[in-house]
Amino acid sequence: MERPAWAPRSIDISVPSVSRIYDFYLGGSHNFEVDREAARKAMEFMPGLPKTMQANRAFMRRAVRFAAAEGITQFLDIGSGIPTFGNVHEVAQAAVPGARVVYVDHDPVAVAHSEAVLAGNDDAGVVAADLRKPREILASPQVERLIDLNRPVALLLVAILHFVEDADDPYGAVAELRDALAPGSLLILTHASYEGIPLPAERAEGAVDVYRDIRNPLIMRSRDEIARFFEGYDMVEPGLVPMPLWRPESAPEDEDPFAFSGFAGVGRTA
Repeated sequence: MERPAWAPRSIDISVPSVSRIYDFYLGGSHNFEVDREAARKAMEFMPGLPKTMQANRAFMRRAVRFAAAEGITQFLDIGSGIPTFGNVHEVAQAAVPGARVVYVDHDPVAVAHSEAVLAGNDDAGVVAADLRKPREILASPQVERLIDLNRPVALLLVAILHFVEDADDPYGAVAELRDALAPGSLLILTHASYEGIPLPAERAEGAVDVYRDIRNPLIMRSRDEIARFFEGYDMVEPGLVPMPLWRPESAPEDEDPFAFSGFAGVGRTA
């Protein structure tokens, strides 16, 4: 397999990547055949996965605009993935010129592309780090330069927590990040769940098995388990709901049924 110029030398391009599979679902071009093959296998069980990912991105953009309208000018996006059109810095800086954005990801391809996209943007940066190590994120030079933790921050954990197993204490990581944020900060979160998928759980399990096979287990939590991530936050209306139902800009009944495969919510620190 020929290595394209955009692929860092340090990555193994024969192993599928969650970030590049997600990029494929969204119609991006920064993925390899091994990623496309894994995505197609998952889509054999859940053919609407691209619709789910599009609903996820649409919620993210609505939530970022909401945060900007609430006066928040700082955004920390952990598990940001490969930049695609309508990314957080584009939405935030269009709403609030000078808004500051830090992307965090542990995928070298995602980090390399973020650095390329952000070249010349002094109000945005990228950190190579892992959600499971919040202290490393908060102590990074990019966060220290761009984010004032004494002022409200919008923390984005969009389609990332379902890749963190319970053994790695995702609730503890989210609580540690919450405790570092100023009052009035927002948590913007989405999470996969069997609840809402327009298929029997046994069939959806086939797609989950694909992620397990590529050593990136997909943890399908219940709505109640997802709600636990918002401990210490006051939920913003309409609460924790299927993604198309969070402050929709178009009629939810026109959405593809697979768009409802997952929950979204925004919480505010007191």
